Amino acid sequence: MVTTAEAKNMRNKIDIEGTVERMEAPRTVNLKMGGTTEVCNAFLVDAAGEIKLTLWGDEITKVKNGSKILIKNGYTNTFKNEVSLGKGKYGELIVKEY
Repeated sequence: MVTTAEAKNMRNKIDIEGTVERMEAPRTVNLKMGGTTEVCNAFLVDAAGEIKLTLWGDEITKVKNGSKILIKNGYTNTFKNEVSLGKGKYGELIVKEY
């Protein structure tokens, strides 16, 4: 298990646990292979700080503000000098408390 501070310096294979502090409104984006999906930014908080968490599609309805979650095998991405965490294709999002 890593902290949010440690996760910001990692690229992949991130196992992290925290609480969803706040969620932005979902927005619709176009997919590279065609079609659209919903995407939502949330903020995962632990004792070391916070990291932006990107939720896609049905992941958005699985969590809410205050949810305690575990990301297994997650990855980070940097966009406009901001690091965000996602579960990715091979990761897992586990909601411990809804």
